[in-house]
Amino acid sequence: MDMPVINECRVDACAYNTEHTCHALAITIGNSSHAECETFFKVETKGGDPTASGHVGACRMANCHHNVQFECQAPGIVVGYTQSDVDCLTYAPA
Repeated sequence: MDMPVINECRVDACAYNTEHTCHALAITIGNSSHAECETFFKVETKGGDPTASGHVGACRMANCHHNVQFECQAPGIVVGYTQSDVDCLTYAPA
C-alpha cells in the first residue's frame, strides 16, 4: 500500500512546512473526534527531509470516507486551517 501524499500544507508556521510543502516523512491525522494534524508543531527552525514530500502515515478518523482500517485511502490530502485548528481538509465524513 502506498501512503497518500500531502499535496499541500497551508500551515506556514509548522516546523515541517517549507513553501506549502510538508517535509515530514509521515504524519498522523486525527484524535478520533477531530481531523487535526497531530504532527503539527511550531518552532523557529524548519525540520524534516527537505528532499521529501510528506505522506499520511496513520489516520485515526474511523468515520472518514477515505479511512480503511485506520489507513488513509485518499490519493492525496491537503492540510490547512479550520478556524484556528490545523486539520486535514480532505476529511470527508462517511
